Amino acid sequence: MTLLPTTTVGSFPKPDYLVRARTLHARNQMSRDELAELERKATREVIALQEKLGLDILVDGEMYRGDMTAFFAEQLEGMGTSGLVRSYGNRYYRKPIVVGEIRRPRPMTVEWYKFAQGLTKKPVKGMLTGPYTMTDWSFNEHYPSRKDTIMAFAEVIREEAEDLQRAGAQYIQIDEPALSTRPDELPIAIEAMHRVTAGLTVKTISHMCYGDFPSIYPGLLQLPVDQLDLEAANNDYALIDLIKTHPFTKEIALGVLDSHDHRVESKEEVAAGIRRALTVLKPEQVTIDPDCGLKTRTWEEAEGKLAVLVAAVREVREELARPKAKVS
Repeated sequence: MTLLPTTTVGSFPKPDYLVRARTLHARNQMSRDELAELERKATREVIALQEKLGLDILVDGEMYRGDMTAFFAEQLEGMGTSGLVRSYGNRYYRKPIVVGEIRRPRPMTVEWYKFAQGLTKKPVKGMLTGPYTMTDWSFNEHYPSRKDTIMAFAEVIREEAEDLQRAGAQYIQIDEPALSTRPDELPIAIEAMHRVTAGLTVKTISHMCYGDFPSIYPGLLQLPVDQLDLEAANNDYALIDLIKTHPFTKEIALGVLDSHDHRVESKEEVAAGIRRALTVLKPEQVTIDPDCGLKTRTWEEAEGKLAVLVAAVREVREELARPKAKVS
């Protein structure tokens, strides 16, 4: 087993040609087949980049996705779309609306997983948005309660996870960035994740970022996944101080790159962050990745940051492999 395996959270920046193509498709000036071919081209480039950098567990880069909830909502029965909703600043998006019983007529990510996995011998993660976040980032006009909505999403996401497992995925990541927004609903989120992961034999991961983790820790450890993927770099490794208050009982994917900072970190600062984490975590339970997806970075920034991550991990691995001097 490789100590401190490296990976990324999921998204990569879309190449300029794909951004233009998606705009043309939205204007009905490019066919869906033409767009899909460019999405496959970009996916090949993402896999090739990760291979070149030497990452251990790969992602498909989400070249075929826009918003992480809208992508799934558009493929589910019982879903509609709102008018433009302001997210922050001058960013707007169309929020999904639950208008009927949520059903999954067909697999949503399996063919893209198969395509990406066919490009590499390294494992590629299956990537899903979790039921709590799907609910929190959608309007509900059908189910009588938030819990009913969350559990309805959990059912269709479970179906997708089972299909990914049958397709050969070794890792399935269920993103829940909204999980810490309402600490009182953590028990519902845990129940929903039980519905998603029960019976799966693959390694399950849940990613969350930019949240109020102290409000849900250590209760967060009850989330029924094998690994929690959490940010550390963005808040100057305050996560490590939080873990000191209660032992971390799961595997952890530790975010050591600030995904929302244009600056490319130095190898020295990333290695120092990993060493700091290893004062409270065992190397065997730690995977190393960025804080969040990289879609907001430029291609050059993403490549630069990940190259530093791999170099820092190699340095720390070498340190861990050295025999420790005996104390006389």
